Amino acid sequence: MCSPTLMGLKTGSMFSAKYRSAAKVKAELRRLNETLKPKGLLIMPLRFTENRVLLYVCRMQLLESDLSKPKVSFMLKKLGYPCESAEHSLLHLMRRMRTSAGFPHEVGLFLGYPPEDVLGFIKNKAKNYKAMGVWKVYGDTAKAQKSFDSFKKCSEETYRRFKNGASLEQLI
Repeated sequence: MCSPTLMGLKTGSMFSAKYRSAAKVKAELRRLNETLKPKGLLIMPLRFTENRVLLYVCRMQLLESDLSKPKVSFMLKKLGYPCESAEHSLLHLMRRMRTSAGFPHEVGLFLGYPPEDVLGFIKNKAKNYKAMGVWKVYGDTAKAQKSFDSFKKCSEETYRRFKNGASLEQLI
């Protein structure tokens, strides 16, 4: 699920989890971030619903690099994002996730998806894509397929190591 991010192959990942107490989730995330931050990782809640939380895991250095690319910063500025830092953009995304009824599809930029694929997804309303894997591809299918293959291999290897008793710290 987020193995490619943990291993440094991908900028960010999202996943949903059940919860009973938002306070307990936040406390556990603070504890996890003490382990993750020295390794360049961050985990944060993007949205709480009645009994689920949408979590975002990222490599801040990769996020900073991705969001500073001209095509990406142009797209984000056009959508009203502050682009002086990845942190500011991430906080804006969190606000959008928590206040809008829909799902802001520019989130793909925070996951490391190619900007042409994110833009294609938005413009085509998720239709007319050339290929589909981790994301819907509107641009370079060969490059995307290489990414999909490496993500799958990484996830399988990480899962194998986890099943054999590796801790989170050992997996990173």
